[in-house]
Amino acid sequence: MKFAHQQQEPLSINLTPLIDVVFLLLIFFMITTTFTRETQLEVSLPEASSAQAASQEQQRIDILISADGLYSVNGQALVNAQPLTLRRAIIELAEDERQMPFVITADAQTPHQAVVTAMDVAGQLGFSQLRITTQDLAGAADVDDPSSP
Repeated sequence: MKFAHQQQEPLSINLTPLIDVVFLLLIFFMITTTFTRETQLEVSLPEASSAQAASQEQQRIDILISADGLYSVNGQALVNAQPLTLRRAIIELAEDERQMPFVITADAQTPHQAVVTAMDVAGQLGFSQLRITTQDLAGAADVDDPSSP
């Protein structure tokens, strides 16, 4: 009796699971990779003719307000322009120290309400050394104009 030999299928490697693993690795690396994004606000300072030269202090709180009314506290941009967010960022930096100089730097086109909000938050927290940064009429250097909240 003659038995018929069955034809064997050619062996092949199934690449579908391998492609799935590569895509999962790609997604994993895309999610876990961190990108550093420098967030700095560009401001054009208002001008003042009777400005005083700035003194260099070690510890101070710098509030930068963009033309759009967005806040940046000591170089860290805030997620929104709400007074509560600004207050929390200032409390985190100052802790219990209320004698630190408090410098507000606002763009010349900044809405007045944004500056008043920053001054109001500083006053509510008890800061007594409030300064508003202006630029000399000649545009030579940045100076601070000391004032009280």
